[in-house]
Amino acid sequence: MTDQKHLVYLGLGSNIGDRYQTMATACEEIAKRIGPIVRRSTFIETEPWGFQSENRFLNGVVCCETELLPREVLWRTQQIERSLGRTRKSKAGIYHDRTIDIDILLYDHLTICEPDLRIPHPLMTARDFVMIPLLEIIKL
Repeated sequence: MTDQKHLVYLGLGSNIGDRYQTMATACEEIAKRIGPIVRRSTFIETEPWGFQSENRFLNGVVCCETELLPREVLWRTQQIERSLGRTRKSKAGIYHDRTIDIDILLYDHLTICEPDLRIPHPLMTARDFVMIPLLEIIKL
């Protein structure tokens, strides 16, 4: 934790269960565990990306202020996912239905390239379900 405020943009997605409630709860938990949400996109419905499913996704992006370091943000987003019923993460590009997915998209203007933490998110520009809500709220 630092004394400095950082802006972190998080991508959220849900395609099983009560998607709207799960996304709302995820936003509440992000505000509690990571920092206050200062901007939030509208939620959009999208087709699954990278796998086949009959379940459409609800996607959105939030921007929050945080004093946490990037790895702490990652750890807390994973805690939130587990608390909302996420039991497994995608591995080696194998995607599946999920109650919630929270990805760190941007953290200030920082670049991190580690095996388990990449900022900016390496696939965000290839995903309309990320870029449309991100462009709605981003302030460069």
